[in-house]
Amino acid sequence: MKRKDRRKPDQLRKITIKRGYLETAEGSVLIKVGKTWVVCTASVEERVPSFLRGTGQGWVTAEYSMLPRSTAIRTPREAILGRLSGRTHEIQRLIGRSLRAVVDLNALGELAITIDCDVIQADGGTRTAAITGSFVALYDALKLIYSLGKIATFPIKEYIAAVSVGICNDQFLLDLCYEEDSIAEVDMNVVMTESGQIVEIQGTGERRSFSFDELDSLLKLSKKGIEELISIQKAVINENFPE
Repeated sequence: MKRKDRRKPDQLRKITIKRGYLETAEGSVLIKVGKTWVVCTASVEERVPSFLRGTGQGWVTAEYSMLPRSTAIRTPREAILGRLSGRTHEIQRLIGRSLRAVVDLNALGELAITIDCDVIQADGGTRTAAITGSFVALYDALKLIYSLGKIATFPIKEYIAAVSVGICNDQFLLDLCYEEDSIAEVDMNVVMTESGQIVEIQGTGERRSFSFDELDSLLKLSKKGIEELISIQKAVINENFPE
């Protein structure tokens, strides 16, 4: 199978991460993964959900949306429909879980970080791009409040990123674009930390079942991709975690 953009099977799309994309947020990036573009912002609030009040523990949560013309055919805004779709709920929770996995919530005190991920152009892998970009936005927001003395300890423990993998025409592919995702026999999203710890695997046999050996091959391919994504994050941040 020849890929539309002539990539090798184990090759990521071109990735760019622009920091400080918005002046109004404590942390913000525009991440471009091929033709998928996502604006990720991190906002700091000096309050936490009711279930955490008085515990001294902070929180990280996420919201996700796709602009109506981020896709080839306009989709109505969910605010107009009056409800969030099941897909949106699922992705929001995935982003929040992923980022909380690498943050010491006790070190946050009773502060809450809200991550907003807005897809402005979609060509597959929007949730994985959102996680990868949001980590950088979160880093910048936490570095800011740490520098201002609002927290005593920098709370990020390690890097985290996410990527899609799949099987198309019996070929194992890394970082699927929409065209590949739409025909994939097996489709999987993997979230992993820098130390190789898996936070989440979302894997589905779309057109056939798959074996343990195939699962192992997909996970190894995703690990390769995530290591490359974290290298890109590190190059963008270009500094050690504050001490």
